[in-house]
Amino acid sequence: MTMRKSLFLPLIVLVATSSTLVLVSFRQAHAPTDAPICHVPAADPSLITAQNDLPAGCVFKTVYEGEGLDPAFVLATPENVVRSEQRGLDWLVKAQAQNGGFGCGSHARQDIIDPHAVSTDPATTAMVGMALMRMGNTLDKGEHAAQLKRATEYLLGQVETAPKGAINITQLTGTQIQSKLGANIDVALTTQFLSNLLAKIGEQHGTYLRAKRALNTCVGMIQRSQNADGSVQGDGWAGVLQSSFAASALESAKNVGADVDEQALDLARDHQKANFDVNTGSVVTERAAGITLYAVSGSTRNSAVQAREVTERVELAKKEGKVAMDAPVDSETLQEVGFSPAEAEKMNTAYHVYNAAKTQAQLDNVVSGFGNNGGEEFLSFLQTGESLVIAKDNSWKNWYGQTTKRLVDIQNQDGSWNGHHCITSPVFCTATSLLILSVNNDIEHLLAQGAVKYRN
Repeated sequence: MTMRKSLFLPLIVLVATSSTLVLVSFRQAHAPTDAPICHVPAADPSLITAQNDLPAGCVFKTVYEGEGLDPAFVLATPENVVRSEQRGLDWLVKAQAQNGGFGCGSHARQDIIDPHAVSTDPATTAMVGMALMRMGNTLDKGEHAAQLKRATEYLLGQVETAPKGAINITQLTGTQIQSKLGANIDVALTTQFLSNLLAKIGEQHGTYLRAKRALNTCVGMIQRSQNADGSVQGDGWAGVLQSSFAASALESAKNVGADVDEQALDLARDHQKANFDVNTGSVVTERAAGITLYAVSGSTRNSAVQAREVTERVELAKKEGKVAMDAPVDSETLQEVGFSPAEAEKMNTAYHVYNAAKTQAQLDNVVSGFGNNGGEEFLSFLQTGESLVIAKDNSWKNWYGQTTKRLVDIQNQDGSWNGHHCITSPVFCTATSLLILSVNNDIEHLLAQGAVKYRN
């Protein structure tokens, strides 16, 4: 057991197969700065320390509240998915413009699919940047570190030159993403990118303070653009997705220490939960272009953290004998667990919205979305999958198998993906598809987001 200052390390976990234990390495998994590292001998699985015998304070225990990473929760990436990822990544990095950004093109000229014949925009650049990170690149290491660094510089520049008091970081209008999701989607996705970046680089990195300032600027923009009902101004065709990504961006920003207003975050979450009625199973699709998938994926994503807290606290209370082993999850039980009456009502709603919405979000007739795949469908798939991991929900493995098969099957010959309606941009759709395919590279980061209330 040693100490080191490195901000990144390979995360090695055990995956049980029918006859052997397989070592799976997740590229560039994030570890707390200065956390002691559990050295695992890769050559001899029999020497790997059992979870319960891990030294106090090791990385696994630090990140997962003393539990260790459950091998049953982890999936190795199938070979066909790895090949698909590489083809997509090879195509994507060639789409970067000289200024470091990436573009989706305008809504008015969707016939232009050459990535170098369109203007760059923050929303698309943020999605590509997040895909590059999830595929194992950092600002300093990785095959495409240079591309990620240039994309980061582009986004930081967009934030830093935005007018004071603005509610978006670009003056560009009429992009495919803005027209379909909302006029302020750029700042929401850039906020998510910066949160992910800060979670990985650590406070000692030379870019940290600049990125943290930019993140707080973005958070302020989202909060200024929030309507009284928790949605975000400037709805597009499927504005529910803009508001959903803004809500999850605030959640992620809070997780890395940004100046997030708790009331704004609660309001944003409540807006997404209100799109789904647990009692009737009905879905509010007025701001979802009439498409159930878009609404329920947002409801799932923005109730996942609270649903996990409910599950874990009820399970712990049962083990400690504070509530009966057969106690249902309801407001009364949650008060016995330790929530105030008001908190119990709120958390009970989140728990039941999550569990009902995640089921609908994976039904075949809902997954079909608009009838064929556009960028909105890809974004909805991404929200659902990340929600399941954040909530520490084992059903994510079934989602992963079905969704990766769907994406591999529709990949273009050149390695890209494109939408067949609305958001058709091959750059945006390829970045989103890569984020879906490689979600299991980010298990640790996503689980940590769901465990924020358990950190001291």
